[in-house]
Amino acid sequence: MTRKVPGDIEQYPFDLIVVGAGINGAGIARDAAMRGLRVLLLDKGDISNGTTQWATRLIHGGLRYLEYYEVALVRESLHDREILLRIAPHLVRPLGFMVPIYERSRRGPRMIRLGMIAYDILSYEKSMPRHRMFDREGALEREPGLNPDGLLGAAFYYDAQAEYAERLAVENAISAREHGAMVITYAKVERLLREGKNVVGVEFSDLLDGGRRRVARAPVTVNVSGPWVDEVLGNLSPKRMIGGTKGSHLVVDPFPGAPRNEALYVEARRDGRPYFIVPWNGRYLIGTTDIPYEGDLDYVSAEEWEIEYLLEETNHVIPQAGLTRQDVLYTYAGVRPLPYEPDADAGSITRSHIVYDHARHEPRLEGLISIIGGKLTTYRNLGRQTTDMVYRKLGQKPPKSATSIVPLPGGRTGDFESFSERFKAESGLLPQISERLLKLYGARAWDVLEMAGEDPSLREPLVTPATVQNGLIGAEVLYSFEREMAEKLSDVLLRRSMAALDREAGLDVDEAAAKVAARHFGWDEERTEGEVEEYRDYIRRYHPKALQETSGRR
Repeated sequence: MTRKVPGDIEQYPFDLIVVGAGINGAGIARDAAMRGLRVLLLDKGDISNGTTQWATRLIHGGLRYLEYYEVALVRESLHDREILLRIAPHLVRPLGFMVPIYERSRRGPRMIRLGMIAYDILSYEKSMPRHRMFDREGALEREPGLNPDGLLGAAFYYDAQAEYAERLAVENAISAREHGAMVITYAKVERLLREGKNVVGVEFSDLLDGGRRRVARAPVTVNVSGPWVDEVLGNLSPKRMIGGTKGSHLVVDPFPGAPRNEALYVEARRDGRPYFIVPWNGRYLIGTTDIPYEGDLDYVSAEEWEIEYLLEETNHVIPQAGLTRQDVLYTYAGVRPLPYEPDADAGSITRSHIVYDHARHEPRLEGLISIIGGKLTTYRNLGRQTTDMVYRKLGQKPPKSATSIVPLPGGRTGDFESFSERFKAESGLLPQISERLLKLYGARAWDVLEMAGEDPSLREPLVTPATVQNGLIGAEVLYSFEREMAEKLSDVLLRRSMAALDREAGLDVDEAAAKVAARHFGWDEERTEGEVEEYRDYIRRYHPKALQETSGRR
């Protein structure tokens, strides 16, 4: 465990304080630290503990944004998609998408084709093939599970997928720390410090030290707390910034008629809203909804009507599926930090980010920037734009950003495919365990194994039989705490090892992982049991089927 809060932190000469360690906050911290700024990154929870871990896990240009004439956003997204494929080859991979077109569809073959042509033009430097159009017979030959009634044809194109979006944020935070940033999780910003017309830092509570109050100062503070932006601003802003919408997803095992190696991008029959059926993590991810949300930001869960909506739509487009509520392994839901537009349709609200300089708006406050919106795909460009603004506020010329060319920690290998083959051949691990470590840690897979030392038990899966999805090994638990800034068992399972996203929602490995931590970090029985219970309390919002079955057996 490497978290340290210096007793004299108020005296540290930070240039920049970043509030929020989701993908955007971690990306800003990395960019700023790589360019030489002295950065403090704070979050009231863990890294990627908010919207980032609730994403649909796609790295995409946003085909549907063309419908709202957000051409610049699509171009930006497609450009950054290519960069992420290069700097994080272990976490971001190409994925094909099939768009079935029906007689009832709001967007007919001609409109879809025009959209596809525009998409290809806007992604002129892409590394993936151009789109293809299929007639009815061709679509059914490629995806025989599709409902043939009223099917006119389909389009096929490539985007990309980040199976573990959480790890993108984690690796950005790790890289930020490697370049000198101080990263403190479980540090809740209670208020922004104001002196006259200037914001000069923050007061935060150390939630791992009994809520002890601390102060940190910097000439610039960036509020990138996602749905919590207004909460962090407090009374410093007279207007509401965020009008979040909730998106819910459900996870199911492979089912009859499901697409095998590509995603379906479907227009819902009930309301015309696009949603996805995506091969993911050995199962299928179905989502998402998009509804205005005014509830508790710290406890967001899928409602039953949302689950039924997604099941019903999936069963319609794939009649063989026959999915029921019992087939849902777990769900997850989160809030998109979109701009507040009370009279706008949720789907029409821009997904482009806004770098909001409070010095340009009443009441004018220097030294404060808020980030509104933002996509997983474009986090790197947001980081570049924000850091440029920070430098200008510091009265300095911004050095050139290097985040487009410097790989994330797990991508630091010249040829990831060759590295993977060597690792599989030389690691001595079961093939599924090798595959798992490569998907999660990339070029750092050897570093994970080194944590095992001379203890062979730390190289063995904590549950058997092991699969790629539930093959957590003890060395990962140690690595999470010692090298990846995890502080709690929940951090390890939900946002480092990704074991919480296995078929059993991590409930098959939580106790075993806690025992590894207890043995190596001296946790007493009370803490060991408490960590497991805290994890299970958290995971209940996912409605995991495994937890219901466990409760039933007890």
